[in-house]
Amino acid sequence: MRIAIFAFALSLTLCTLTDPAGARPKPTTHTVTIEGMKFQPEALAVAVGDIVVWVNKDLVPHTATASKAGIFDSKLIEPDNSWTLIVRTQGDFDYVCTYHPTMKATLRVE
Repeated sequence: MRIAIFAFALSLTLCTLTDPAGARPKPTTHTVTIEGMKFQPEALAVAVGDIVVWVNKDLVPHTATASKAGIFDSKLIEPDNSWTLIVRTQGDFDYVCTYHPTMKATLRVE
């Protein structure tokens, strides 16, 4: 009986020591600045779970819209405003400003 109680207590201790939730790294916040009719940086690598914030420092509104439909779309980002995305899907995602399609960039999610 004592062996069974010891084994049970040991298994509970090991479960708390190997908790996968505690092992997850905290998300990193990345900033993409929209200024001079460009996304800066034009290429950004992030991890799943990270946060990306687009900050519009231009005088006109912009969007950050993935070329592949349904991935992400900021809709309108007014001047001096921002839009935040929590990244959930791995892959390489090209995106544009729908109002200014020459503004292009890539988000790589690893």
